Amino acid sequence: MNNKFTDFNLSEEIVKALASLRYEEATEVQAKVIPSALLKKDLVVKSQTGSGKTASFGIPICELVKWEENKPQAIILTPTRELAVQVQEDISNIGRFKRIKATALYGKSPFAKQKLELKQKTHVVVGTPGRVLDHIEKGTLHVDHLDFLVLDEADEMLNMGFIEQVEAIIQKLPKDRVTLTFSATLPEDVENLCYKYMQKPTNIEIKATGITTENIEHVLIKVNEEDKLNILQDVTTVENPESCIIFCRTQEKVDTLVDQLDELHYPVDKIHGGMVQEDRFDVMNDFKRGEFRYLVATDVAARGIDIENISHVINFDIPLEKESYVHRTGRTGRAGNAGKAITFATPREDKYIKEIEGYIGFEIPEEMPPAKDEVFKLREEFERKLNEKPEIKEDKSSNLNKGIMKLYFNGGKKKKIRAVDFVGTIAKIEGISAADIGIITIQENHSYVEILNGKGPLVLKTMKKTTIKGKQLKVHEAKK
Repeated sequence: MNNKFTDFNLSEEIVKALASLRYEEATEVQAKVIPSALLKKDLVVKSQTGSGKTASFGIPICELVKWEENKPQAIILTPTRELAVQVQEDISNIGRFKRIKATALYGKSPFAKQKLELKQKTHVVVGTPGRVLDHIEKGTLHVDHLDFLVLDEADEMLNMGFIEQVEAIIQKLPKDRVTLTFSATLPEDVENLCYKYMQKPTNIEIKATGITTENIEHVLIKVNEEDKLNILQDVTTVENPESCIIFCRTQEKVDTLVDQLDELHYPVDKIHGGMVQEDRFDVMNDFKRGEFRYLVATDVAARGIDIENISHVINFDIPLEKESYVHRTGRTGRAGNAGKAITFATPREDKYIKEIEGYIGFEIPEEMPPAKDEVFKLREEFERKLNEKPEIKEDKSSNLNKGIMKLYFNGGKKKKIRAVDFVGTIAKIEGISAADIGIITIQENHSYVEILNGKGPLVLKTMKKTTIKGKQLKVHEAKK
């Protein structure tokens, strides 16, 4: 089986981006999916969360997309907005040197702004079913050149009641396309959907070692509801996590617990569905970078959020759905790292524990809450870590972005300027080739052009005295 990305016969631009992203060895799902997807086969992939699914469809899509085509060639549907944005970022990173433009479409974000973005050259659309359908029905998302449809986390999309919207989207797409379905579990309605709309799909199943990864240690602590906060303090003191997600059942509970932990001086923030979308993104980005150690969340954060090095997941409230246990605990123990999942259960919640254990195929070992003398002994070390400034993690794309400068030009569609005009003019500069030009974004009155490989200053200097289509445009480095 091919385990190196250089074995897949990929173009130089994709291999270069993967090397910058430090993708070296293909995971099992990637090694099985990429060759078949490159051959344009329909696939139904059953693979647990954290196994590297995004790159397994992102790499073939970026490889096969034609840059010259302005209309979208791939649609990727995801259950949550966070996942849509994350997948869009991953596609942009993988396709960086091919200048692949990926756009994220999701609700609670201005429709008009997304409509403007879709008017530009867009190769890949990633979005939640409701908003994608909305754009197709309003004629702002054209699907006549569509070659790929990906259903990511299909089981969760159907759990969340998106099946009718997903079907409505599929019915509007060209029949002659490649469809890839990814799902952690394969309930009947997902299978039915696959066989109804896919052409002789190949089934790929990545056997999970147990239903949750072997890198995760599972622990159950029996508690009374009123003791949960005290026991949480004791558990976090003893465990002293590097990075921890604490799951609660409701938004109100999240709000309350964050306030309580904040008063106790924990470096803490929260995420739930009641928050404004921009705030949700900001919190996730800060948590990814390691700006704070404790994130209190509802299940919205359990879906597909890929953050390496989360050392602990604590179920402050037990999940009522057995599948949620797998998705929550799957936030830790990712990318080969070890993790620990600790679940609090009250005496009345035994039936939920039994359901979860039946689903995951093993009993969760029960432990007593930490002993007071142990907590006392470890408190000083815990408080030291609480007060020290966290080490900010480097984003995996920062390596990729090192040599990139984004230039602003004060001309766009109104001046009849197109992407090819920028490519033609900039590639003529001595020492510059088309391979040094990244993503080009053209708006009504201005444009942005990414210059790669550290060649931004040279292009900036030259373009100050070079015309595009006979027009001298103002140019400067774009503000971040």
